[in-house]
Amino acid sequence: MQHLIRQSSDFDATVLPKLLGLLGDRIVTSRAVREQHGHGEGLPDSAMPDGVAFAQTTKEVAAIAAICNETRTPIIPFGAGSSLEGHVVPLYGGVALDLSGMTKIIEVNAESMDCRVEAGVTKEKLNTELRSSGLFFPVDPGAHATLGGMAATRASGTNAVRYGTMREVTLGLTVVTPEGRVIRTGGRARKSSAGLDLTRLYVGSEGTLGVITEIALKLSGIPETIASAVCQFPDMESAVGAVIAALQIGINVARIELADQMQMRACIRYSKLDEFLELPTLFFEFHGTPAVVAEQTETMQSIASEFGGSGFQFANKPEERSRLWTARHNAYFANVALIPGYKLIGTDACVPISELAACIEATRKDIKESGLVAPLVGHVGDGNFHLAILFDPEQPEERKKAEALASRVSLRAIEFGGTCTGEHGIGIGKIRYMESEHGEALDVMRAIKAALDPNGIMNPGKMLPSSTGEH
Repeated sequence: MQHLIRQSSDFDATVLPKLLGLLGDRIVTSRAVREQHGHGEGLPDSAMPDGVAFAQTTKEVAAIAAICNETRTPIIPFGAGSSLEGHVVPLYGGVALDLSGMTKIIEVNAESMDCRVEAGVTKEKLNTELRSSGLFFPVDPGAHATLGGMAATRASGTNAVRYGTMREVTLGLTVVTPEGRVIRTGGRARKSSAGLDLTRLYVGSEGTLGVITEIALKLSGIPETIASAVCQFPDMESAVGAVIAALQIGINVARIELADQMQMRACIRYSKLDEFLELPTLFFEFHGTPAVVAEQTETMQSIASEFGGSGFQFANKPEERSRLWTARHNAYFANVALIPGYKLIGTDACVPISELAACIEATRKDIKESGLVAPLVGHVGDGNFHLAILFDPEQPEERKKAEALASRVSLRAIEFGGTCTGEHGIGIGKIRYMESEHGEALDVMRAIKAALDPNGIMNPGKMLPSSTGEH
């Protein structure tokens, strides 16, 4: 498969006039806009596209794709730019295809509990629209992300332990293929045995197979009662033990979040949580009827106490719950602010629940031995945890140490029977671990990529390492 191949001068002479004719002033080549579309979050590196196309309809996306395919110009789909593994870095230049203007909520079917939206709709906008219907969209990765980007990276988040990930809630897609064809996958039925499951193929494909422009989604009913709770523990082993015990007896917790001492230090400083100590902390949320929530909360408190938990706090009012979860969602920004002037490499891993305590213990020992500051936080209800590895950008050796630590976290998770990423995705940040995790199956993935994108224009250099070992 041909990998790209386009110089900026070729873009100016060949591609830009065609895109100008299609989009007018919505194809932008100014340096400031190109720099803005040259990176996401989580990795400190960036590159600039040759131009940024601001699409407003699926028809426009199809026309842009046809032009780019004809001229062998890379396309890098771009939503909110909140991805964490370099998914939107334009390694070979080309067109950053900004879908953030595609913000129509096409339909909401309250009786069937589903909806269809354009790719640029954010989860916040959708939930605001749904508020009067008694429904909500449960996938909550924390970032102010677009739903198209969330589908492309198979996003997850704090609610996944109860409601699932984007893989489970996506019913169907509208996808623009590299040559500019528009296809529909899936439908509104909750199950189907008809044909290959193309929806699951595109969910998580990270823009390497086509451009997702519309998403059909399952919705959930807003729980009658929502209660949050926080408990602090003397050590990480006790906190993880409480989580495993709760899951084993079947407590249907909507969210279970873990923060280690360093993460709590960052959150306390950034979000002014003076009521907490710098101790390992579990955050819980329970959904259901008043009686069910009360029973779950009581049982969880009893389990936490058995593992040395103390300082149990409850949040029942919406504003109290919002403050609690805002602090958790701001963990990334809290980590960035922890050591002024430092950069951050964010990484995640996911292991079977039975291996979670051992994997976290080995990871924390690794952090200590590295001498780096790396707060740990996790959606531990499904075995997923994250590190924010801080380093001084003026010290090249320190960055190498940070990258080496991130690498060991990924490889360790695979050794424990898990995955190098539970929800961040591969992008460029984790591409080197695909061989270790997937082995011979990687050749099948490459064959699918070659068949669907023979000119190699879709987000090249991401997710799939070349068969020659080049990244």
